[in-house]
Amino acid sequence: MELRQVRYFVAVAQELHFGRAAERLHIVQSAVSQQVRRLEREVGADLFDRSARQVRLTAAGERFLPEARALLAAEERALAVVADLVGTRRGALRLGTSAGLGDHLDRVLDALSRTAPGLGVHLVSAPTRERLDRVAKGELDAAFVRDTDSVGTDSGGTGGALRHVPLWPDPLVAVLPAAHPLAAPGPGEGEGVDLAELAAVPLRLTARRTNPALVDRVLSACHDAGFEPVPVPGPPGGSLQDSLAAIGAAGPADPSWTVVYAAHARQLRTPRVAFRPFRTPLTLTTSLAVHRTAPPACLDALLAACAAAAHDLDP
Repeated sequence: MELRQVRYFVAVAQELHFGRAAERLHIVQSAVSQQVRRLEREVGADLFDRSARQVRLTAAGERFLPEARALLAAEERALAVVADLVGTRRGALRLGTSAGLGDHLDRVLDALSRTAPGLGVHLVSAPTRERLDRVAKGELDAAFVRDTDSVGTDSGGTGGALRHVPLWPDPLVAVLPAAHPLAAPGPGEGEGVDLAELAAVPLRLTARRTNPALVDRVLSACHDAGFEPVPVPGPPGGSLQDSLAAIGAAGPADPSWTVVYAAHARQLRTPRVAFRPFRTPLTLTTSLAVHRTAPPACLDALLAACAAAAHDLDP
């Protein structure tokens, strides 16, 4: 049994979707499926029921999940012990993050390497609730989150243990098929897409449990624009890669759209779709969540790096 197999199993168990788990782990879906199958052969039982439309844990999977989490927690404790032993020579920052941060994260890490050159950084990608829970429990030193208002109602019971420090506004952009009429910049290229023009186009949006701040912001903006978005048939969710592929593959008679963070869009290379700003900007605030009474010792250096990254944002 390998720890990466256990890590992949826990990710799928949390997402109940192999595609979303792969996106969260930043690897291809086939690798996740292959390693989970190997783990199942190792333990001698199926851990997931793949016969239904939705992936579910089997009875064996339900029993194995808390033990798997304990294994990963033991791994983190072992790494922390070593980090403490060498702490006089090299610090270690455990930082919660997500793929949607895009090139913001690169700027923060570049600035941090200048402001704290001896600081090691261990990045942990996880859903918002899990990131916040782990900061509250001391398993992460800090975590990037978006929209503290939504976080306050969806923080997984962290109560008042956390403090949220606003960092920068994150604009959202529309994703459309490259051949769609709204995908081509008009005479006033800077004006962007009017959200009301998308009222009749089905919207592909992640499940709210995956990203409550994003879903709430988009649905609220559509309501303010005078319409309720038309959902794509079928259950919500799916990975961003799946959504971009479906949007790009659709013909003119069957378009759909979604939203991504502009910082993430700059890192995506998908010629079959177009990324367009909104005429009335949609933004979410990125904040840094830290423990209210036990913040990391390197917090000042981290905030300085975030301030430098925000200063470097494109106008």
